[in-house]
Amino acid sequence: MTVQADPIDAAAVADAVSTARTDVAAFEYHRDVLRITGADAVTYLQGQVSADVGALAVGESSWSLVLEPQGKVDAWFRLTRTGEQELLVDVDGGWGERTAARLRRFLLRVDVSIEPAARRCLALRGPLAAAAAADVSDAELTLATDWRGLPGVDLFGPEDGARPTAPAAVPSPDPLALHVLRVEQGWPAMGHELDATTIPAEAGRWLIDASVSFTKGCYTGQELVARVDSRGGNVPHHLRGLVLDGGTGDVEVPAPGTPVVADGSERATVTSAAFSPTLAAPIALGMLHRSVEVGAAVEVGGAPATVVDLPFSLA
Repeated sequence: MTVQADPIDAAAVADAVSTARTDVAAFEYHRDVLRITGADAVTYLQGQVSADVGALAVGESSWSLVLEPQGKVDAWFRLTRTGEQELLVDVDGGWGERTAARLRRFLLRVDVSIEPAARRCLALRGPLAAAAAADVSDAELTLATDWRGLPGVDLFGPEDGARPTAPAAVPSPDPLALHVLRVEQGWPAMGHELDATTIPAEAGRWLIDASVSFTKGCYTGQELVARVDSRGGNVPHHLRGLVLDGGTGDVEVPAPGTPVVADGSERATVTSAAFSPTLAAPIALGMLHRSVEVGAAVEVGGAPATVVDLPFSLA
């Protein structure tokens, strides 16, 4: 997800975040889409990804991981079965080409085609998202989603020609608000919280529950996922939230890569950050070393902060 570099209208972003939490707001959402077809498409993917592809009926979706043989994350995406021999993958913007290359790596004498499919995505977020989605026309694909307690609907349409458009009554605010919502919900993004250094369970048990089948049989990278699960999810790092002390009003939102220091030692770097209008403080995400517990006091770029579980408590 790309965050714009234009001057920020903090009041407008705060209003948009509030609207998405109480009503519904519409955002352009950059997703790369791949179309996977062929007589062997389902069986091939079944041996490559963590979701149970064979169990998906036409029209059903599942989050899924595609992993390195050593079990590290190549990509995390949503997989939708759109036909008996057709599936769509939608992944964070900018990750489509790499995901396609990984999925093609083991193609050998199988009837499978993996190609980019240019699509636009309209993201509705908020408790009234489903009702608003019913009034959207020109959507080829409508997928309910839930960002760890924040409901939504993603609607896909062609890059050119008619595309999903939000109803006139639904506001389409500053896209920065979608980034703020993502960070507040602790929803990981490729290239930020998830990359080739990440063990899937480090993102949280919820991601494993949403993305991994332990009954489907073998797939690339399965051994590490199964071993970590059998050991109770004991991993070197955990995705945590950081609430910076904004009481003085001069604490800035930390940039990705900012060190997180606990007891004099660097224990993580910031992966994503935003100013949370809901908490009235800068917040950040980071893969913290397991020695740093929830509730611990740390420093983020020299500013005091508190480690919290995710999603952030926004009550």
